[in-house]
Amino acid sequence: MTSAVQRARATMADRAAAAPAPALDREHRELLDRYVQVFERYDIDALVALLREDAVHAMPPYPLWLRGAADIGRWLAGPGAGCRGSRLLPVAANGGPALAQFRPDPAGGHRAFSIQLVESSDGRITRLNHFLQPRLFPLFGLPDRLP
Repeated sequence: MTSAVQRARATMADRAAAAPAPALDREHRELLDRYVQVFERYDIDALVALLREDAVHAMPPYPLWLRGAADIGRWLAGPGAGCRGSRLLPVAANGGPALAQFRPDPAGGHRAFSIQLVESSDGRITRLNHFLQPRLFPLFGLPDRLP
């Protein structure tokens, strides 16, 4: 059984690495690019401006669930401030665009932290799902650390 699981994981990793990036329309690509820029600068006001007023923010496996741009902004400026200085790399997940988040590591560099799925509609972000499972990074062909 163990060897079958290992073969399945290797096959899935190969497929994930070979999966083409999803095609995005210009508007969605530009919104995602702006999100990456403001998140990496940790400009909360600019990030909140990208959100729809009824946007949702969730962090599986934790029970955190926020609704509303203002509440999301307050959380990011408070308990979420540990994400300041993060780096984001584009990946594909669930057939759509996603971002791999690497948080600053006190020992230097950045360490794998979350896979972010960013959903949008009408030029605004409607949902942010941060999957706080660094063990997923190898499935995306990503390292667990960045220098």
